[in-house]
Amino acid sequence: MAETKAWRIVLEHVERRLRDGSLGPGDRLPGERDLATQLGVGRSSVREALRVLEVMGVLHTATGSGPRAGAVITTAAGSGVAQVLGLQAAAQAFDFDDIVETRLVLENAVVTSLATVSMDVEGGSALLDVMDDPDITRDDFLALDARFHGLLAEATGNAVFGTIMTGLRAAIEAYVQHGAHAIDDWEAARARLQAEHRGVLAAISAGDADDARARIHAHISGYYALTRAHD
Repeated sequence: MAETKAWRIVLEHVERRLRDGSLGPGDRLPGERDLATQLGVGRSSVREALRVLEVMGVLHTATGSGPRAGAVITTAAGSGVAQVLGLQAAAQAFDFDDIVETRLVLENAVVTSLATVSMDVEGGSALLDVMDDPDITRDDFLALDARFHGLLAEATGNAVFGTIMTGLRAAIEAYVQHGAHAIDDWEAARARLQAEHRGVLAAISAGDADDARARIHAHISGYYALTRAHD
């Protein structure tokens, strides 16, 4: 099993337990060694997954010993709506064009909401820093890309925005990965995507809703146009 893929197994394990109710706010995950043994992955993969989950606000980690140490869940599972959307997405029941159109409408509203209050999106820059890792694979980068957009939706405090983005995440990951391996200069494309991500965050923080809307539209439609050109 490739180490670059293994950390995603840990993420999926935690997400499944959140969905089935066996994990909830205040619950503690097993230690790194136990979790690595349980899932058959390396401890470095466990650490990477926990770092991403912490950036996403799913859990909090603390070193040392005692009741406050370790990885503690800080968020509840998504609603039934998110689960239904997720199942539909996993079954590839949504056309890519429909997903993109929905994202453009939804994320336009998301960045408008955030920019209206000049929101400094907690965890946004930190997640982008993880995505800057030169050793990250293309698929893992794109999976985190989808999570970044979900983080923006959750930051609005609008439960419907967050629920829809959570439910659509599998479909979003599928479409951003569709055709991505045909992009000749991936490093240039990745650098552009990261610059666009940071531009969206900057516009939101500056309270410039018009700029934020223009940037998120160009980001989503530009990437889709690039990958469609390779179909």
